[in-house]
Amino acid sequence: MHKRQRALAGYLFIAPQLIGLLAFSLFPVAYALVLSFLKWDGFGAKTFVGFANYSKQFHNPDFWMAMKNTVYYMILVIPVGIVISLLLAVALNNVKGKEIYRVFYFMPVVTSSVSIGVIWMWILNGDFGILNILLSHIGIEGPKWLTDTHWVIPAIAILSIWWGLGNNMVIFLAGLQGISRSYYEAAEIDGANSFQKFWHITLPLLSPTTFFIAIMAIIGSFQVFDQAFVMTNGGPAKASYTLVYHIYQKGFIDFKMGDSSATAMILFVIILFFTLIQFKMSKRWVHYGE
Repeated sequence: MHKRQRALAGYLFIAPQLIGLLAFSLFPVAYALVLSFLKWDGFGAKTFVGFANYSKQFHNPDFWMAMKNTVYYMILVIPVGIVISLLLAVALNNVKGKEIYRVFYFMPVVTSSVSIGVIWMWILNGDFGILNILLSHIGIEGPKWLTDTHWVIPAIAILSIWWGLGNNMVIFLAGLQGISRSYYEAAEIDGANSFQKFWHITLPLLSPTTFFIAIMAIIGSFQVFDQAFVMTNGGPAKASYTLVYHIYQKGFIDFKMGDSSATAMILFVIILFFTLIQFKMSKRWVHYGE
């Protein structure tokens, strides 16, 4: 009886989290999967259409435009964001007052995405934005960041790199704290310089941390929406129209819940595929343990 009481107490403790997981994660995903096989405007009767919604997306130019924009955004954001955050973490790892710097760089992470988007709309304004003003002082004529189809994705990428810098930096700092000082002392005895210690000690031992950040960066990049919605509304000429924006457009503007859910399921499969590829490739470069 005592064991049953302890088990019941344990289930009661995890019940709020379990209910939240079922209500706000698993059930919505399962319901979206069901909707992806239906034709429904959100109000009337549902009609089963099988894989027609999926076929419609693969023949939809907007879907492929969204895919192209999302992949372009990923190519810009992921490598640059990881490299800059890693270098910042290494630079701040052993400086005095590093806690203050951590707070300073982490502040944007906890700021509302809408607030960040509005502020950066002013910074990136092609006529009077502060970024173009600074560029003009060094003889560079800044582009129309948010109204030029060639520059809108790079503009959103700049914002996203800055926005996520603090989060990745803090994770890298945690990884750096786990590297024993003895490795560096042994390398110094062998005459290694700073770059050699970074390349042959820091990078390999940080590989699990880098792997985690890369996985999260890929997932986050595929889900980019807030920046495009607030700053450009998917424009100009759908140049910042992303996959999640496409899901939003189909579901809450066109009221085609089946099309929206089918795109969401396709996005889920794409993210799963890239994640599995990352895990497969990680065996070659991720080193666990000391």
